[in-house]
Amino acid sequence: MIMIQLKLSLLLILLMSMASTKAFAYDIAVENADGKTIYYNYYNNGTELEVTQEGYSGDIVIPETVTYMNRTRKVTSIGDVAFYKCSRLTSVTIPNSVTSIGQDAFSGCSGLTSVTIGNSVTSIGKDAFTGCSGLKKVIVSDIAAWCGISFNSVKSNPLYYAKHLYSDENTEITNLVIPNSVTSIGGRAFEGCSGLTSVTIPNSVTSIGEGAFRYCSGLTSVTIGNSVTSIGKSAFAWCTSLASATIPNSVTSIGEGAFYYCSGLTSVTIPNSVTSIGNWAFGCSDLTSVTIPNSVTSIGYYAFFNCSGLTSVTIGNSVTSIGDWAFQGCSGLTSVTIPNSVTSIGEDAFRYCSGLTSVTIGSGVKEIGQGAFNCDNLATVISKIETPFAIGGKSSSCPVFSTNTFMNADLFVPVGTIDKYKATQGWKDFVWITEGIPSGIEGVKTEVDKTEVSRYTLDGKKLSEPQEGINIIKMSDGTTKKVIVK
Repeated sequence: MIMIQLKLSLLLILLMSMASTKAFAYDIAVENADGKTIYYNYYNNGTELEVTQEGYSGDIVIPETVTYMNRTRKVTSIGDVAFYKCSRLTSVTIPNSVTSIGQDAFSGCSGLTSVTIGNSVTSIGKDAFTGCSGLKKVIVSDIAAWCGISFNSVKSNPLYYAKHLYSDENTEITNLVIPNSVTSIGGRAFEGCSGLTSVTIPNSVTSIGEGAFRYCSGLTSVTIGNSVTSIGKSAFAWCTSLASATIPNSVTSIGEGAFYYCSGLTSVTIPNSVTSIGNWAFGCSDLTSVTIPNSVTSIGYYAFFNCSGLTSVTIGNSVTSIGDWAFQGCSGLTSVTIPNSVTSIGEDAFRYCSGLTSVTIGSGVKEIGQGAFNCDNLATVISKIETPFAIGGKSSSCPVFSTNTFMNADLFVPVGTIDKYKATQGWKDFVWITEGIPSGIEGVKTEVDKTEVSRYTLDGKKLSEPQEGINIIKMSDGTTKKVIVK
């Protein structure tokens, strides 16, 4: 009985050995013109060839066609484990004839530094480039074709491979070549390629897809070709090293979150061709100034949310709506002028703009959302609205202005409208209302310019002269201060 079991075990080992040998066998071996031999199996009923496993090293160029015994066949596939653990392989060129790259095809090729992928590849097997720790350069001849590839990831997530370049956690694309033949960059095409430092998008490209360069944290500059008409949702979001972006005149829309959380972005040029700025479009803490051109008709909600470095903003005179929270948390803003074209200002649009001291509201405004100007240091409010409408007052759950503004700021209104304002909900809560729109009120005043306008006791009684104790002094620039008189 023991002898029978031993014979069966030996037979099983022999069969396994034969199966293993068959798995790594090849049908033909053909030497290239460069002297490199590549091994193939017949594929697709013998009409095509598939590259199969054997020891490969150095630079390998896979030909599009192979002639063997007077028969010429196309090379259409890189088989499973074809280059598995070929640690001395340094570069590989995959021709346009190849349509598929098999599972673990280049897995463990630690010496591989560059790969050129032909434009006919439609599928890449799971873990195809896992463990290629030296891979730093990938050349893709056709981005549109690349974006159509089916990634059969073990994680069932093509974004994982886009981010890590079909390799391990430490490998990233550093050199990206986009040819002039490319007309569009698909969604998430290069998402998470943190090794990218600069990208030039050629003039042939007309659209940049959703999340195309999202999370490219090493990207410092981007040049967008002058044929691009749309920048997709989150196209450059979380590119934290991006310092500047020039958007060409061809662009008509900036998508939702297009440059969101580009924390290093200090300047951006928005051309006159742009008609809409999407929700969350920016949100860049280092952005210092922005000009919204006259072509723009709407500013989305959260469009410039928490741009704390923003010190000035010019809003074009075609903008009709400013979305909810559009400039919330822009603590560096000191003054804002809302043009007459604007009809609605969203909720909390300028809330928490702690540096804001002056705001001018255009005559076309018909709606102001709750908390829109809830900023504690707002000292001057100029309203050009001829017929005031009800707004959230100081006793409402979320007033348009802060209590400090209602109690201390100067509200300037058009001549002949003061009685309307004093009778309208919210506006009547302003303690200091002056008829007449001042000229130059929005300019920055120096300490020398400031003069005392009036003086009060702590309980609000007006004083004709200084009185012993604490006096509240109202200055000509709208600010107040406490002084102790002895």
